[in-house]
Amino acid sequence: MPSIDSTDRRILVALTDDPRSTNVTLADRLGLSRNTVQSRMAALERSGVFLSFDRRISANAAGYPLAAFVTVHVQQQKLATIVEQLSTIPEIVQAHGLSGPSDLLVRVVCTDAEDLFRITGAIQACDGVERAETALDMGELIPFRLHPLLARDALR
Repeated sequence: MPSIDSTDRRILVALTDDPRSTNVTLADRLGLSRNTVQSRMAALERSGVFLSFDRRISANAAGYPLAAFVTVHVQQQKLATIVEQLSTIPEIVQAHGLSGPSDLLVRVVCTDAEDLFRITGAIQACDGVERAETALDMGELIPFRLHPLLARDALR
């Protein structure tokens, strides 16, 4: 992924302030030409700077009020197959590979405790999973954000 410069960061900060801004609005707000903003936005999109839209949809509003983090211990030589199997479980909304005592951190959403039990069982049933430990998500205290970093770095 290419690096972004201070103009790109200014555009991204403005977008985090108002994600529905048009290129014309961004240009006016930032004192840039519409063509500059349009070409920068296209380049940012091509380079993979923007994440998928579904990251902005509330699981709670979609009918999944309960979330949990599942730490998964796996047989390392089967990791690719395990990830393929996990990706077929729709309630898994995110998974990360870890260093340390656990191999994977999986975030799941569910309707209730019984649903969580079913999902955890599906994770544990994947060939190569040795064990899994579940912790309920009691609430997001600091939501995902890049605005503070972008705003700081735009001034450099």
